[in-house]
Amino acid sequence: MPGTPVPALAEWENFYVIVGSSGAALTGLQFVVIALVAEGRRRSSLHEIDAFGTPTIVHFCATLLVSAILSAPWQRLSSAAFTLGALGVCGLVYGFIVIGRARRQTGYKPVTEDWVWYTALPIAAYSALFAASVALPRHPAPALFVVAATALLLLFIGIRNAWDTVTYIAIEGAQRPDDSKKSPSATRSR
Repeated sequence: MPGTPVPALAEWENFYVIVGSSGAALTGLQFVVIALVAEGRRRSSLHEIDAFGTPTIVHFCATLLVSAILSAPWQRLSSAAFTLGALGVCGLVYGFIVIGRARRQTGYKPVTEDWVWYTALPIAAYSALFAASVALPRHPAPALFVVAATALLLLFIGIRNAWDTVTYIAIEGAQRPDDSKKSPSATRSR
């Protein structure tokens, strides 16, 4: 029926209000984290922020965008699916850009945990989002659960990575002046 939103999406409204609001609020808090980085004794380069700070903002914003997409009054699931698929592809491309940025920056040597949380899990999340978008028109119920899991995964990735950044800053800031010559990996894995 024209003008009627897709009923399957209406059932998810409260979920996406909560998840989208969380993504938006945490995006704002990440700006506070970046301000702390700017005030820190050890200055981070733009390359480090591009590799470790910006992806956190992108994942929070992607969570917010998924929530907005699925809260819109779509007339057909295929329209929502196309939009989610485009976001999934953009996220995948961005994930590979982050890998390049993490490899090129020289201020910090990423450890295995960094590669998992900053690159592997986001690429998996955006891949799942794309796969769910393909399945959405024909299998809405399971696809919507995958999209929901993806939104939560991106939110949790952002939370974990923001915490990682804050603890890294706290440890770096607490070092004695003599310790500032040590490599970041000698003080803590990012």
